Amino acid sequence: MVWTASPAQAGPSIVVDLKSGKVLAQEEAFRRWYPASLSKLMTAYVAFRAIKAGEVTLKSPVTISKNAAKEPPSKMGYKPGSVLTLDNAIKIIMVKSANDVATAIAESIAGSEKAFATRMNAESRRLGMSGSHWVNAHGLHDDEQYTTARDMAFLALAIRREFPENVGYFAIEGLAAGKVKLPNHNTLIGRFDGADGMKTGFTCPAGFNLVASATREGRTIIAVLVGEASVSQRAEKAAQLLEDGFKRNQSFASSLAALPVGGGMLAEATNMRPVICTEEARKQRAENRDEDGSMIIRSPYIRDLDREPRLVAVGLGGATGPKSPAAAVEYANVPIPTPRPDYKPATQTAVQ
Repeated sequence: MVWTASPAQAGPSIVVDLKSGKVLAQEEAFRRWYPASLSKLMTAYVAFRAIKAGEVTLKSPVTISKNAAKEPPSKMGYKPGSVLTLDNAIKIIMVKSANDVATAIAESIAGSEKAFATRMNAESRRLGMSGSHWVNAHGLHDDEQYTTARDMAFLALAIRREFPENVGYFAIEGLAAGKVKLPNHNTLIGRFDGADGMKTGFTCPAGFNLVASATREGRTIIAVLVGEASVSQRAEKAAQLLEDGFKRNQSFASSLAALPVGGGMLAEATNMRPVICTEEARKQRAENRDEDGSMIIRSPYIRDLDREPRLVAVGLGGATGPKSPAAAVEYANVPIPTPRPDYKPATQTAVQ
């Protein structure tokens, strides 16, 4: 479905209070949308669940396979056979949004992309994310990978509530990979009062997406917005939604779980490509930069970062322990002979 809209039209959004789960504002929160790299929040969540279940640890190896190395950018470009810790892998997908590393996480935990997607869908159902379906861990476009703003709010709440010890992954200002500095694409971190995560996303069909959180005086607000026309518009809208959220009285607000289904486009995802990836749209985004090439953000709530970003070092190596049981056996890519009728085949030989 192609949505013939102008860039000025707003995409779906929702604002929720972390502690109460109350919906402070929402617009078309049930509308189906392509998640882009917001998918990596679900990838991280599945990884956290695997750690909690004792399948892996943060020091477990994540191996870059030939399949993972072939993923399109954004990527780290690690060679097949490279190994890093799950800890570093999660940091990389949250900041760099590296698709090769996301696929490697999926394969290293579940044995294959398909098996990991099965876990993603199972977790969605368990959390009550009724409008989502997953086929990959990275969020590169697939017509069958979709979600809603409401569902992403469910996921964000689950991450913050179930794994408070892991919230630091979503607030990293940047990474240092050797001599290379990798800034976080979340413009609010370090620039919006109280900002502490979570994840950006972009593809031509999805537009510019963001799950953003901020904490002030012990209260955390989460905003989800999808389908914005640029990074600057995404940041400006998120800042406004969060700022308004802190001011709203939630006494009579509906809980996220009780939010009534409404709006259109519930069964077919919006495609923003005709709006986002045209020469005119690219030109408009390019014009929204100053003489130094820095993006111009017109928001009273977002300040300039008056210091260097705080970088966290990542790299290869450091992994300990075996692979996840699901990924421990790799089978040879050779034909399996057909047995004669009176022959009982032995168990398939594993190549370690």
